[in-house]
Amino acid sequence: MKQGAGGAEVDERLAALISNANAIRAIAAAVEGTIGPKGLDTMLVDRFGEVTITNDGVTILEQMDVNHPAARMLINVARAQQDEIGDGTTTCTILAKALVSEGVNHVIRGVPVIRVIEGVRYGIERALEIIKQHACPVKDLQDPVLGRIAYIAGRENKDIAELVVQAARLIGEEKLHDDNFRLADTVLAQEGADNEVFMGLVLDRERLSSQMPEEKENIKVLVLDDALDPEEIEEEALGTETGFNKYLELQEEFRRNLSKLVDLGVGLVLTSRTVHNIGEEILTDAGVFVVDRLASDSLRLAAEHTGARLVKRSALKKTAEELEKYLGFAGKVYEDEKLGQVRILGGKGKPMATVLVGAATEEVVGERQRIARDAASSLQAAVKGGIVPGGGTLEITVARELAANRQEKQGMSAYGVDAVVEALKRPLAQIAANAGFNPLEKVEQVFAAQLNAESNDLGINCENGEIASLTELGISDPALVKSYALRAAGEVAEAILRIDTIIKRKDPVSPPGGAEESGDGAAALDF
Repeated sequence: MKQGAGGAEVDERLAALISNANAIRAIAAAVEGTIGPKGLDTMLVDRFGEVTITNDGVTILEQMDVNHPAARMLINVARAQQDEIGDGTTTCTILAKALVSEGVNHVIRGVPVIRVIEGVRYGIERALEIIKQHACPVKDLQDPVLGRIAYIAGRENKDIAELVVQAARLIGEEKLHDDNFRLADTVLAQEGADNEVFMGLVLDRERLSSQMPEEKENIKVLVLDDALDPEEIEEEALGTETGFNKYLELQEEFRRNLSKLVDLGVGLVLTSRTVHNIGEEILTDAGVFVVDRLASDSLRLAAEHTGARLVKRSALKKTAEELEKYLGFAGKVYEDEKLGQVRILGGKGKPMATVLVGAATEEVVGERQRIARDAASSLQAAVKGGIVPGGGTLEITVARELAANRQEKQGMSAYGVDAVVEALKRPLAQIAANAGFNPLEKVEQVFAAQLNAESNDLGINCENGEIASLTELGISDPALVKSYALRAAGEVAEAILRIDTIIKRKDPVSPPGGAEESGDGAAALDF
């Protein structure tokens, strides 16, 4: 027997559950101090002394030195939240910690794990329905609530919020509803840059040669997902007359293909790999703007914006008529020498906005970019799924309604519903604690105030601790962020609660002299 929470004796069979719960608590403790308007930053230091100071939950989790498997599960769920929604990772982590902790407490008191899981699953699904019922749609992109959403998610950086809202209006509501489009992907932060939003694309590269034009307008665009080189021939073949003649033929063919591009009026060539010296010489003489060694994402975005088709170098062998079908168009391309980047404007393909966020020093570039991407993600989520009162207020509303319907789940599984109710109180409790108030007192005050006023937007004003309408204070959150965080937290909590035993798995390849399989077929366990 071993000691569990509150001094109660716990069966050895619960050792794995308690170990995993402790790991989840430790992970959540690293980020819960960052939530809310009064949340603080975390300093991450690597073994070389490099420092990252951030308030971003997923950045903290991803850069932590973590070995415990349950802790890594939680980090993976937070990463999935970031990938899918782009915000809400801290809320997700806090909810997961509370669900696991409450679930473990019920199990220690004698509630079967499977009954707790049934109740948690029911409570999560019912809570998601309640969130959806309380979500209010955003009127349009001129709705001032979007500015507040971006301001809050952007950690009260007014300049970033304004940039993100401006970008959203340039792109349009239809594009924001596209599941394949992420407004956060349009954000780029750079040291020494001025805050700016423009319709176009930034390539974080310089032109291939300073002898090439710095700017070109109304140009055809070739996007080459390959090197711009002649076809290669094996070194052994070059030692023969036939092989050397073949080499000369390929060089000549390469020159003809480049001349074909020039004759077609191609003014911009983008490649994923290097450009041969012959290619650089011919294209420079022809006044073509070339950018090489671009990342695959940048190349894909450039193709989408200009309407070009990604091609391999074998496409250059096609006739001029066939090759022209693969070309795109841009109204303007130029190099910003100060920032060391190339901009493509006025593409005939998909409209593309870029949010360029300035940073005073190299140390804050990453954090400014993370803040702006959080703001962009929250704004897009609000457009797609509507808004709810923020500041942990909605979670209290959902907890109240869920507690009132507890009798719908009879038997011991009702304890799982209780775990969800208690977990929903944690975001507000942590926000209040970070603001310097008694979390238990503030949660009960909000709970009672909402019940008495029959209002779902009463919460805590973190400036003075008073009960206030968060809608009137302009504090709202995207409903999608809330619902996805709760669902993700429920999934990781269920997975953790289901783990009954932890066994160290043997290496795929046994070392020399390793344990042999026993005669009765039983596998040896090495801990």
